[in-house]
Amino acid sequence: MRILFVAAEVAPFAKTGGLADVALGLPRALASLGADVLVVMPKHRSVAAKAELREAARFTVPVSGQAKDCIAFRGTLPESKVPIYFLGNDAYFDRSAIYGEVSEYPDALERFTFLSRGALELCEALGWSPDIVHANDWHTALLPAYVKSLGLARSKGAKTVLTIHNLAYQGAFSRAQADTIGLTGADLEPYLRGDQVNLLRGGILTADLVNTVSPTYAKEILEHGDGLEAELRSRANALYGVLNGIDTTVWNPAADPLLWATYTRKNLAGKARNKELLQKELGLTVDSRAPLVGTISRLAEQKGFDLIMPAFDRLLDLGIQFVVLGSGAPEYERFFREAAERYRGRVAALITFSEEWAHRIEAASDIFLMPSRFEPCGLNQQYSLAYGTVPVVRATGGLRDTIVDVGSDKRRGNGFSFEAYTADEMLGALARAVTLHRDDPRGWRDIVMKGMDQDLSWENSAKAYRDLYRKLGR
Repeated sequence: MRILFVAAEVAPFAKTGGLADVALGLPRALASLGADVLVVMPKHRSVAAKAELREAARFTVPVSGQAKDCIAFRGTLPESKVPIYFLGNDAYFDRSAIYGEVSEYPDALERFTFLSRGALELCEALGWSPDIVHANDWHTALLPAYVKSLGLARSKGAKTVLTIHNLAYQGAFSRAQADTIGLTGADLEPYLRGDQVNLLRGGILTADLVNTVSPTYAKEILEHGDGLEAELRSRANALYGVLNGIDTTVWNPAADPLLWATYTRKNLAGKARNKELLQKELGLTVDSRAPLVGTISRLAEQKGFDLIMPAFDRLLDLGIQFVVLGSGAPEYERFFREAAERYRGRVAALITFSEEWAHRIEAASDIFLMPSRFEPCGLNQQYSLAYGTVPVVRATGGLRDTIVDVGSDKRRGNGFSFEAYTADEMLGALARAVTLHRDDPRGWRDIVMKGMDQDLSWENSAKAYRDLYRKLGR
């Protein structure tokens, strides 16, 4: 089975969130099952420093009726033989940020038209014919239409899959820009919504199969689909949910080079050492008994910060220490900077993104707080399980699929969850976790062990995707 996998970002070459991790882990896992996978992404500015590149092809890509030059460079996904091709056009991709410094770049529609059309032109240049074209999020949602309408020799017989990683981002642009994408008539119609071009809408209506990154999210979006409920319901028979895995070569506390000390489920001494050193490094009071609560996230309303902020004093009244890593909305950044000053020794705020600190916080924390308003899948709660850090989450989307509350199922319980999206519910779940951590060390260890015993690797997810591909036949 030949799979063309196209994404706007792929770790470690360019990353802003979970999409990049999926675009690394899933293709590698599919290849390990015997698939012939070819990954395509833009040649962002960050790529050159993170990949050994060689020029593979030169061709042009039609955008807005003009032929845009493209130089495709070949590399390899880390720890694999999976080829990845970087589509180079400096005018589009040699920029300081992947999507925009504050908001989307004004030429965003051109940039991702170039990516989608360019991925198929690459297949022509290489003489490589995919069986499956796998698009990811709005950036590549034009691919299903291009496969069906362009009649390119190498891809015209392929089946198409669109994975929705986050329905909140749809790729909506002024209808006046419709000529950019090069579709007309019935091919263009699915991508139009009122006075807008909506790329994700078109992908949903055009792809042979649509999936989300967790089973629960696939159900939730039929009722709460950010304005695309009707379109999603119309495709209900072709809509699936496959839970993301995690890359256990990168997220493995027994061999993680970013940690101060490695550890295993049989010997957690290294976890305690990471906590001690993180407390020292970030100016927290060194106290092994104080529950350390970590949060790693984009600082956005979706992630539950509108619950955390008004309840923050009560949250600290539980006797915890709190560390946050992330950047985003200025009001959230300001709040946590001020909280770190106000609660010196108890609160630390790293207002940035750092892969190194993400790993260290996962390893050092006792509890991971993730009170999302909605969460298509979520990866951090799975990283937490692997690192022996007990998640406290809101039961939504992939969080519901991965975290079983210890109060509802003692046998399978691996964390704490709450239903209603309120600060009181969040505090109640966190209080239960803190109480167990303080009063029942043996019970706490049992929960830690359940998380660390789980198979969270991409293998199971890759098998589920392989089954989806097979549904499409050839």
